[in-house]
Amino acid sequence: MEHWNSTLESGFILMGILNDSGSPKLLCATITVLYMLALTSNILLLLVITMDARLHVPMYLLLGQLSLMDLLFTSVVTPKAIVDFLRCANTISFGGCALQLFLALMLGSAEDLLLAFMAYDRYVAICYPLNYMVLMSPRVCWLMVTTSWILAFLCALGHTMYTMHFPFCKSRKISHLLCEIPPLLKLACADASRYELMVYVTGVTFLLLPLSVIVASYSLILLTVLHIPSNEGRQKALVTCSSHLTVVGMFYGAATFMYVLPSSLHSPKQDNIISVFYTIVTPALNPLIYSLRNKEVMGALIRVLGKYMLLTHS
Repeated sequence: MEHWNSTLESGFILMGILNDSGSPKLLCATITVLYMLALTSNILLLLVITMDARLHVPMYLLLGQLSLMDLLFTSVVTPKAIVDFLRCANTISFGGCALQLFLALMLGSAEDLLLAFMAYDRYVAICYPLNYMVLMSPRVCWLMVTTSWILAFLCALGHTMYTMHFPFCKSRKISHLLCEIPPLLKLACADASRYELMVYVTGVTFLLLPLSVIVASYSLILLTVLHIPSNEGRQKALVTCSSHLTVVGMFYGAATFMYVLPSSLHSPKQDNIISVFYTIVTPALNPLIYSLRNKEVMGALIRVLGKYMLLTHS
């Protein structure tokens, strides 16, 4: 098969979900609203956590990192998809595709690891409350955050370099919302079966190991909660954990569908729907899930808005 020139001067065509939609304008408007919601809610949550001293504890430091990752993740994909649709031009350069692939992999992997650390944080807070500030000291907390970023960076860098070294066929159309490994490998002319296996193994490792930590943490939390004497204490613990479990379910469900299930079990159209879910919908919902059900966050938000209103009218 004849190869097209897969160099820095060449590029791909991102087909995306908007081009295949029956109502592209309505879908574009919906995606735009969700993106604005993701921007507003995540930035607001980051500001509240930064400005309110009462939230300067490990739980909210990790939550702030989650908001930062969501904010960056959705911004890597969504603005380009919207602008491309409005301009009727959906090309992406070879270098731009590589950069988008790297950033999406890094941010997704970092969030994957961070969710496991957040589960451990809840486990320590509920099962060992008297030792919480020792086991989750600022040094330990920042070590968790740094580990998430460094491991994600190394994993994304390795996969990006190896994926983009393949020769790609004459067809430049990527049947996907963004540059990701599975749809890119479908365009490779060389035999990518061994690398697909490596991607599968890496995906399983990066997803199932943190997920095992989460399951183990919440199993121990459940046993502890059942022994809490007061109904109020049990309810508070369950509400705190349910927010995190909701986010975990959305993130790991979409990631497992994309990277763990064999490609033969899902179509490009299904992949596009899932990609919209974890790049646009989830980042918009995560801060709402955490803040609306958290009295401390809502209280901090009211205090910050109150200070802003006083400064505005003074």
